[in-house]
Amino acid sequence: MRPAKLFPLFADILTLPGIGPRNKALIGRLAGEKVVDLLWHLPTGLVDRRARPKISQIEDGAIVTLKAVVDSHQPGASRRAPYRIMLRDETGYLTLVFFHARTDWLQRSLPEGEMRLISGKVEYYQDRPQMTHPDYILKPEEADELPLLEPLYPLTQGVGQKIVRRAIMGGLETAPELTEWHRPDILAKEGWPGWLEAVQQVHAPQAASDLESAHPARRRLAYDELLANQLALALVRHRARRSKGRALVFTGEAKVQILKALPYDLTSDQARTLAEIEADMAAPLSMLRLVQGDVGSGKTIVAMLAMAGAVEAGTQAAMLAPTEILARQHYATLAPLAEVAGLRIDILTGRLKGKSRAELLARLANGDIDILVGTHALMTVDVTFQDLAFVVVDEQHRFGVFQRLALAEKAANGVDVLVMTATPIPRTLTLTVYGDMDVSRIVEKPPGRKPVDTRVVSLDRLEEVAARVVRAAKDGAQIYWVCPLVAESENSDLAAAEDRHAYLKTQLGDKVGLVHGRMKAPEKDAVMAAFAAGDISVLVATTVIEVGVDVPNATIMVIERAERFGLSQLHQLRGRVGRGGAQSICLLLRGTTGEVARARLSIMRETEDGFRIAEEDLRLRGAGEMLGTRQSGLPDFRLADIEAHGDLMAMARDDARLVIETDPSLGTPRGKALRTLLYLFERDAAVKYLKSG
Repeated sequence: MRPAKLFPLFADILTLPGIGPRNKALIGRLAGEKVVDLLWHLPTGLVDRRARPKISQIEDGAIVTLKAVVDSHQPGASRRAPYRIMLRDETGYLTLVFFHARTDWLQRSLPEGEMRLISGKVEYYQDRPQMTHPDYILKPEEADELPLLEPLYPLTQGVGQKIVRRAIMGGLETAPELTEWHRPDILAKEGWPGWLEAVQQVHAPQAASDLESAHPARRRLAYDELLANQLALALVRHRARRSKGRALVFTGEAKVQILKALPYDLTSDQARTLAEIEADMAAPLSMLRLVQGDVGSGKTIVAMLAMAGAVEAGTQAAMLAPTEILARQHYATLAPLAEVAGLRIDILTGRLKGKSRAELLARLANGDIDILVGTHALMTVDVTFQDLAFVVVDEQHRFGVFQRLALAEKAANGVDVLVMTATPIPRTLTLTVYGDMDVSRIVEKPPGRKPVDTRVVSLDRLEEVAARVVRAAKDGAQIYWVCPLVAESENSDLAAAEDRHAYLKTQLGDKVGLVHGRMKAPEKDAVMAAFAAGDISVLVATTVIEVGVDVPNATIMVIERAERFGLSQLHQLRGRVGRGGAQSICLLLRGTTGEVARARLSIMRETEDGFRIAEEDLRLRGAGEMLGTRQSGLPDFRLADIEAHGDLMAMARDDARLVIETDPSLGTPRGKALRTLLYLFERDAAVKYLKSG
């Protein structure tokens, strides 16, 4: 249960001043629907209303607060014409300008002959000062209502600064004092305020420097969020480590059979990673290991060899893939190797229904299936194993930590979990996403893989590139053609892809396929399968082609408007080609010729090292944009900036480890305060594991 003292923070935003049923949805989309969400909605700018010049002293473009008399009203000649009101003081005149004015409201707010306080931005028009739609119009006795230093918040259409600011001020009034969860030495060393004081400070900046990520109050709150994240991961890891593990004993005979069947030797990276996994399997604790391997580095074979060991030890293994097409591809790769080693392998996806599904589940429960490959369908309640001991999760960033654990829970006697990703992630982010795991990296490519020839070509040469693609397709090549990401409009994405598809179809007929985001999954899968089978020569796509889709015969990748993609996305796309023995080429069609675009694309020409590209992408674009927060499983941090607060991430990891070593049940006074921190940042699931573990 969430502690009662946090109840005011988790109250509905409807309880805040100025928020009603009409604007709740807008503010909810902007920041969130709980009071605490608004407290995490930090200002990004500051308006200083302290300047009080006379009218004759006002400079063009200045934000000022004036005390002046309403001299006269000058309604527009028509409803569309602006409504003007003249103000005066002893030094001159200033015009207030209102469009689409409500005459009755203006006459009530600014009656002729009365004094008013007016605040807003002044601009000169025909050498005369004027203010269009003032921010504040107050009677002199209401002066206290004018914020002299006004924080500016990110907004959405239909929501103004005043509404957001008033609601946040209301939220701050209800925010409770919370028992300190940080160690006194950290607070003293960093010079951080307490939690409530930090929240109050970030919403009451006194200077532009107070808005920066280096400000002590901002760093304090960022550290709170990072520590909650790292502590939650550490608790999950601790529980996984403490949960019944078992030492798997196997001879390695199955591994020998599979290695004999491979047309190549393992790279030293693959061999080292496999040795690390086997050491984990032989230990009595549950394994939790991440294998980061660049596109085409051979992670799947390593996973297969490890699963073979688990089966040889008398248990079962499962491999979880994010999409049906990837699951089927893994199955197609692994089935011949399983046969060589005498292992029984099968596949379960959402498409398998009725009698066939029931028969498969019966064989699984009886132990007649050694390795089961599948999609989310593996996690459903009716899927039971006789003795599951080894789980492989492919493309972990598509699954949350707790989803991953749901499959592991199907193991009655402890389970080893191996997680794989082809998305190269910089070390700072590895901590964020995979802080609960040991990490192995496979960087070397298998022998025989030739580097992809990457070239940057001006978009002006589009027709020339299209003609080359048509020639290559007629000569038997397979080509991916990826159309631009247009953030503003999905329609223009689709239009570009449809145009390209239509043009190439006039040249190549049914040999051209189209995949886009609005197609249903079975339609997409059918086109991808036709491409994989060689029935389609050119695949035009709007969305990033599935990570891991393997068509060794594809040798040309064309990416239109490459400057609109992140470097890591470009690297993933390029990895779709160069998977066979033939020389492959990647053409990056560049629309703009800016220096930054040129520099970014030149990195793609210089290197195929996904980790170097990922570090560069993080430096250039930031974490959320680089990975696409929602798709990546990267926690959607509200207060921490992974780049600006990278030092705090390492600190948080070390602090979380110390807590788990000294107080794993969070029972000490500090531990109890840390439980509050976990609830505050909605890491409730970790607390549940704490209680049940």
